[in-house]
Amino acid sequence: MKTIALTSCILWLSAVACAADGELPADQLHNWAQWRGPLANGVAPLGNPPLQWDENTNIKWKAKIPGRGTGTPIVWGDQIFLTTAIETDRTAEPVAGEKPVLEEKKPGPDAKKEAPDKPAAKGGPPRVQKPTHIYQFVVLCIDRRTGLVQWQHLAKEEVPHEGHHPDGSFAAASATTDGKRLYVSFGSRGVYCYDLQGHLKWSRDLGKMNVIFTFGEGTSPVVHGDSVFVNWDHQKGSFLICLDAATGETKWKVDRDETTTWATPLVVEQKDRTQLVVHGVKRVRGYDMKNGDILWECGGQAPSAIPSPVTDGKLVFAMTGYMGNALYAIPLDSTGDITKSDDKVAWKRKQPGTSYVPSPILYGDLLYFLAVNKGVVSCLNATTGEVLIDRKRLEGIDNIYASPVGAADRIYFTGREDTTVVIKRGGELEILATNKLDDHFDGSAAIVGSQIFLRGNENLYCISAE
Repeated sequence: MKTIALTSCILWLSAVACAADGELPADQLHNWAQWRGPLANGVAPLGNPPLQWDENTNIKWKAKIPGRGTGTPIVWGDQIFLTTAIETDRTAEPVAGEKPVLEEKKPGPDAKKEAPDKPAAKGGPPRVQKPTHIYQFVVLCIDRRTGLVQWQHLAKEEVPHEGHHPDGSFAAASATTDGKRLYVSFGSRGVYCYDLQGHLKWSRDLGKMNVIFTFGEGTSPVVHGDSVFVNWDHQKGSFLICLDAATGETKWKVDRDETTTWATPLVVEQKDRTQLVVHGVKRVRGYDMKNGDILWECGGQAPSAIPSPVTDGKLVFAMTGYMGNALYAIPLDSTGDITKSDDKVAWKRKQPGTSYVPSPILYGDLLYFLAVNKGVVSCLNATTGEVLIDRKRLEGIDNIYASPVGAADRIYFTGREDTTVVIKRGGELEILATNKLDDHFDGSAAIVGSQIFLRGNENLYCISAE
């Protein structure tokens, strides 16, 4: 195990050094500018947040967040960006230009009670209620130093055409920023671009999604250079689109032979090409970022492509864990369809234990993931696929949707109830701390410097020992 840890540390330090030498700007390393952090693998290489906390310990501030949202807090400098969907008490058409109410719908004593969601058929998906009220889709900028709102913008308000899973939200996608502009996707309610002072620069309506079981939308936008990428997988007419980051105009658009997915695309820079890896139910594909051409594709995944892929720069790791288990390590220099070419896949795993909702974390050469949506963790050597930790329970966590994050040789797992379990990075399960807060958590955490940000159903926490 010491050899594994030493190798992992050397590879990790090498990756950080390469990023510091220019492959990733220093300001990106010092922020959490996108879903899954600066390296898109769940790790903050320069972070060192507290190990322990509770409601009275290491809480710098706690801010009430209106509405409902499950996207990750995005941090750039002293600004934190969040999206939320606020249900109003109105069913009529919205008034143009009306400002956000910034409070949730609170029916009066004489209000007509809505019919409760019907229970799911035995063994089937939960029944989703069709919305009847207007929602406000709001972008918030919060001062990282104080937890106070710097600015807020009402992107749109309407009655959503579809509902979402009872555990989901209408603001499930994380925002992203390049340090100049903020890019936000409310899916069927549009894609929006703001400057960091909150001024709208452009918006795009990409249509209405038809999501399987009306479970809701959640794929986050990705920015790279002068392009913004949005994956639009649903039950009919899926596509991948590249927008001009400054204007929102379409640079290219390609159809996808896919049904509903929720995974966020992954940008991978290589010496000879930059590609966009997009997970799918039918195929994992690598696209040429210049024009959307498919460079390679590999089938073999199970339904519900939700976990986002991660990469070590040579291999990309894609997994599914619902109605089947699949974890593939695919060489990034692949070409063509390698689905039936076992010798062209670095390794693959079909055993139980892969994730349904949470994305994996790749920390050095150690790949951690959870079983289905449970607090049961596995760890593999990412290079070889060797199993180091096989489905060990994280005591204190039952259900989990949030993806794990890591820093300072620690990995943080935040469960749905109220608990975050911290383990030591390595090939053996060593629990360092168990922390509880008075909230429930579905959104993934963000780590910046000495702080970790946890978005609960009610509050945003800034956790810091400083």
